[in-house]
Amino acid sequence: MDNTKKQLTIWRVVAIVLCVAVVIMSVCWVITANNSGNTTAQRSVTDTTAKSSGSDPLSLWNDNAKLKTELQSYVKSVTTKGDSFIPEEDRIAVFDFDGTLFCETDPNYFDYTLFVYRVKEDPTYVDKASDFEKQVADRIITLNTTGGKDENLPVDHGKAVATAFAGMTHEEFYKYVGEFMKQPMPSYDGMNRGDGFYKPMLQVIDYLEANGFTVYIVSGTDDIIVRGLISNSTLLKTPMNQIIGSKQSVVGTNQGDTDGLDYFLHDDKVVLGNEFYMKNLKMNKVTNILEKIGKQPVLSFGNTSGDGSMDNYTINNNKYKTGCFMLCCDDTERENGKTSKADDMVKMCQENGWTPVSMKNDWKTIYGDGVTYKGNSK
Repeated sequence: MDNTKKQLTIWRVVAIVLCVAVVIMSVCWVITANNSGNTTAQRSVTDTTAKSSGSDPLSLWNDNAKLKTELQSYVKSVTTKGDSFIPEEDRIAVFDFDGTLFCETDPNYFDYTLFVYRVKEDPTYVDKASDFEKQVADRIITLNTTGGKDENLPVDHGKAVATAFAGMTHEEFYKYVGEFMKQPMPSYDGMNRGDGFYKPMLQVIDYLEANGFTVYIVSGTDDIIVRGLISNSTLLKTPMNQIIGSKQSVVGTNQGDTDGLDYFLHDDKVVLGNEFYMKNLKMNKVTNILEKIGKQPVLSFGNTSGDGSMDNYTINNNKYKTGCFMLCCDDTERENGKTSKADDMVKMCQENGWTPVSMKNDWKTIYGDGVTYKGNSK
């Protein structure tokens, strides 16, 4: 009897242990399943938030703005499995900078005003400026006051920038740009030179990135200037390797006149050289997109004919669904717009199949609260 009782006791213990083990395994399975489900749900909520967002991801755009309705429809179609679906690795969007993401003229481009300051006002450089640099600065000032065109100025400006900042390390140059950004914007109250980002367009970038797009800035401004501006800004944080612009030489501090193919870098610093290579406008933008990105974009955003080649490269002969949006500087109350230039862009949009964006009618704000334009309407 004692042996029988012992055996029954042992079997009871084994049975209890097995039951407990089964319960524990079941609980673990449920927890794991729930965690997995929660992760999926979390991703789903995150995706839904990114795509439709309970709150409007393009809240600074008026509801009837063509870009808002067209872009949201486009993003929904290319991020949903189906005929229009685009894999994330091919969701490439390219943005011009001046006049597309940032105040274009006050009284001229950011890079032009930076250069004029360097040559005409910077006490550490005024006496060192070359005659050519001074001539280019004077041409910019003349353009600011009289308007008109100077066809050779973009390239001459690039050459002058290269010599005016030669010898600086990239870090030194970015710091210089950061200091210039602290100066007040002449035509606005409540805004410094580095604050001139178009807030509705920053929402577009956030919206696209939340939906798996990689955003590149493809600017006519020197890439080092755009990188300096963005690296000192809290409003836009595009990675440095996603900024493409006009190019100047880079050399070693001990390189001298030795060709790059013949020079081997040792412990010397890498600094800005004094040669200008390429103005990143028109077809050059396409060339640089192919060289730097290696893929055809599916979305393009610009504001002038200098972006036209990039736009048409994006929307023509593309295996994916595409879109192009062009800003029209038609707001003369909140921004130093120019209606004649805006009208010309609307016409170009009609001719090329681009969607026009009215800064006046499509945006609830431009620079945000507290910023007012104090110039005269044009």
